Amino acid sequence: MELWFTEKQTKNFGITAKIKRTYVTEQTEFQKLDMVETEEFGNMLILDGMVMTTQKDEFVYHEMVAHVPLFTHPNPRQVLVVGGGDGGVIREVLKHPSVQKATLVEIDGKVIEYSKQYLPEIAGELENSRVEVKVDDGFMHIAMSENQYDVIMVDSTEPVGPAAKLFEKGFYEGISKALKEDGIFVAQTDNPWFTPELISQVYKDVSEIFPITRLYTANIPTYPSGLWTFTIGSKQYDPLEVNEERFHDIETKYWTKELHKAAFALPKFVADLIK
Repeated sequence: MELWFTEKQTKNFGITAKIKRTYVTEQTEFQKLDMVETEEFGNMLILDGMVMTTQKDEFVYHEMVAHVPLFTHPNPRQVLVVGGGDGGVIREVLKHPSVQKATLVEIDGKVIEYSKQYLPEIAGELENSRVEVKVDDGFMHIAMSENQYDVIMVDSTEPVGPAAKLFEKGFYEGISKALKEDGIFVAQTDNPWFTPELISQVYKDVSEIFPITRLYTANIPTYPSGLWTFTIGSKQYDPLEVNEERFHDIETKYWTKELHKAAFALPKFVADLIK
């Protein structure tokens, strides 16, 4: 018998993957968590029926969340990752030697536990001495932080369940307060095909708080529509004006110094969302 998983990305559209085996099916305190092995994408983490990451394409998302803000900031030392319990963003953050400490705040400890077990190439740096892992509410952590971080990365699920409040203007205001005077933050902001209103609203909210606000994209095949957006808010530094000397060599599969700026070149229908 063949077993297939379908993520219903809208009421009328979904993507399907053939499953080799199921490792975990568990209702955690916060969400339904599944860890499966797929024929096409390797091991896959699914939360509340939505694909979070896979072994085959995870590098795109994690590299683009981490390297765009970290190469934009001239001296990122204190970094916060909200969500991201699989550890992929942390892995990429640690490729930057200027980073003295990377703090991960993940609300669901089970995500961390099972990622270490079934996604070791993604979660492998969570034990690094430069990393502090906190199983806590990222929204509250931000609210209690002030002038603390150089870069904040919001690696959240789609805006449902416990992640919904991570897409509110008040959260972005809290991020601004938690950042130092020249701080930068980035958040994943879903896709322009199925959630254009979300992108427009987030961009509007962020641009009312941060003097420099930019939208960029990446291709992630297991995410809804394959075209994914990220919104960056910066107090001083423009990702489009990074000096070439800032780009040091790191090992990547997707991000390049050329792509750093090219990712901000938007298709017209996407650019129209943020006019």
